[in-house]
Amino acid sequence: MINPSPTSAPAPRVPVVIIGAGPAGLTVANILRAASVDCVVLETESREFVEQRPRAGFIEEWAVRALRHRGLADRLVERAQAHSECEFRIDGEQHRFRYATLTGDRHFVYPQPLLVTDLVREYAVKGGEILFGVRDVALHGIDGDRPTVLYTDPRTGERRRIDCDIVAGCDGARGVTRAHVAPDRGTVARYDYGVGWLALLAEAPPSSDCVVFGVHPRGFGAHMARSPEVTRYYLEVAPGEDPENWSHDRVWSELHARLSATGAPALTEGPLIEKRVLDMHSYVVEPMTYGRLFLAGDSAHLVAPIAAKGMNLALHDALLLADALVAYYLRGDADGLRGYSAACLRRVWEYQEFSRWFAELLHGPSSGDPFRAGSARARLRRILGSPAAAATFAESYIGKVTGPMAMTTP
Repeated sequence: MINPSPTSAPAPRVPVVIIGAGPAGLTVANILRAASVDCVVLETESREFVEQRPRAGFIEEWAVRALRHRGLADRLVERAQAHSECEFRIDGEQHRFRYATLTGDRHFVYPQPLLVTDLVREYAVKGGEILFGVRDVALHGIDGDRPTVLYTDPRTGERRRIDCDIVAGCDGARGVTRAHVAPDRGTVARYDYGVGWLALLAEAPPSSDCVVFGVHPRGFGAHMARSPEVTRYYLEVAPGEDPENWSHDRVWSELHARLSATGAPALTEGPLIEKRVLDMHSYVVEPMTYGRLFLAGDSAHLVAPIAAKGMNLALHDALLLADALVAYYLRGDADGLRGYSAACLRRVWEYQEFSRWFAELLHGPSSGDPFRAGSARARLRRILGSPAAAATFAESYIGKVTGPMAMTTP
C-alpha cells in the first residue's frame, strides 16, 4: 500500500498514476509492473466493493487471448465457460445462431468481479502499489509536463500528493477524470435508446446452454448464464421504472412469456438476488486524451449492455494504453501515446454502431410502431437466412479482431 507524505513534505514521484481499480485500470497496472514501469493505483471504493459489484460477464475471445499472452488469464481460462452460439426466440420458435462456426471465436462467461479479483491478486504478487478508499481525488497540471494527483488518505484523513508523468483515467462514468476532457476540452456524443432494462440475478441454474434473446411484442427478454448456480435475466421496461414494481411472481411470469418457445425447456425459477433498472444510453468522449491524461473504459465511453461490449472495450483501451506506455518508457517511442485516442475510438464507434443496430432488432417489435417492428423482423430474417448477412453479424457480435491482439487460441 502506498503511504505518500503530506502535501507539506516532498511528494513521491512515480511515472504513472492510475485512477480506478476496475478491469481497465488493473490491466494497465499489471502490464506496467511486469515491464518494471512504476505506477500507483488509486481507487475510491473499498477492495471488497470492487471485487463484488455486479457487472458484465461476457469476454470476447480476442480479449482472453490478449490477457493470456500477458499472463493475466490463467484462472479465467481455467474457470470460464466458453459459448459458441446464441439463440433467438420469436413467435414461439427457437433459432440457434452458431457464431463460432462462422468466425472461429467464442465468448467466455466470466463475471467482472472474478476478473477484478484475479487482477488485484496478480498486481499484489508483483508488489504493486494500490490504495483503496481514497477520497476527493483531484488532478492538477495535466496540460503541462509535471502533473500532480491529490487525494485524501482514508486512514489518516490527511491530504496527500503524488507527482507523475502520466495519469490514466480509469475511474468510470462517475469518476473525476472524464471531466478534465469534456465538455470544454472536447465533445461528448450521447444517445438515449428510450428503453429501460430490468437487470435480474436469479439464484437458479441456467435454463439454456447459451445466451437467449427473446424478441417479443410485450418487450425484449434475455437469459444469460453466469455460473452453474446463478443466471442473469433482462426484461425490457419503461425508462425510470421502479424495480420494486416487479414482484417475484410478476418477473417470472413475464420471463416465461417472453422467452417461451416450442421445444425449449421451461425456465428454472429461483430467488431474485438482484433487481435494478438500467436506462439504456451511450456516450463517447472525444478525444480520449488531454495533455498528460489518458482515459480508458467508461471514463471515455459508455456502451449500453445490449451487445455485452462494455468490458471488452475497456480491455481494448487498457491493452493499447499499457503497450503505448511500455513503448514510451522502455524505448522512448511516443507514437502509441500520440495515436492512442484515434486507435481506441475506431473500435469504440464500431461497437456503438453495432449496439444501436442490434437494439433496433431487439426492441423494434415492442416499440408500438408497425414500421419499426416490421423492419426489426426483416433484420432477423436476413441474419437467419443469408450466409453473407450471418457472417457480418457474427463478426460484429463476437468483436472479431485481427493483428497483434488476436494472439493464439486460449
